[in-house]
Amino acid sequence: MTTHIMAASENPLIPNGWEMLITAIGFSILLFVAVKWIVPMFERTYAERTDAIEGGLAKAEAAQAEADRARDEYNQQLESARLEAQKIREEARAEGEKILADFKDRANVESARITENAHTAIAAERSAAVASLRNEVGSLAIQLSSKVVGESLSDDERSRRVVDRFLADLEQNPTDAGAQR
Repeated sequence: MTTHIMAASENPLIPNGWEMLITAIGFSILLFVAVKWIVPMFERTYAERTDAIEGGLAKAEAAQAEADRARDEYNQQLESARLEAQKIREEARAEGEKILADFKDRANVESARITENAHTAIAAERSAAVASLRNEVGSLAIQLSSKVVGESLSDDERSRRVVDRFLADLEQNPTDAGAQR
């Protein structure tokens, strides 16, 4: 019966005071340990992760800015290289035109020299041909005159004068001499 009396006197809805006290002390100790060591550790880990994420974002932004700057520098260098290549092409074209003009000038000078030499050679050959023709025409004229006159015209001085006068007449009146034939 004592168990029964005890069971009848205890109300299951009202907790035991000692149990509540021990539970409150245990909870307080657990709360103290959590607040003193566990929560700061979580806070430190959270702050480290936050710093790492923010640092990573800052590093990513810095890397992006560096990449943008490097891309801009590359584009500037590429544009500079294009301009330099265009400048070199223009200089090469101008140099080629200068060389071509120089070759044309040299060719013109050489052509003029060759033409002058040819004219000189032609004039010399013409003079030689005229002199040779004069001698031949003179000797033929003397032979013909000798046959016509019936005398020998062997006097060189006189025959030379006759030939010169005959040729001078031919040179002064080339159309008359051709018409008389």
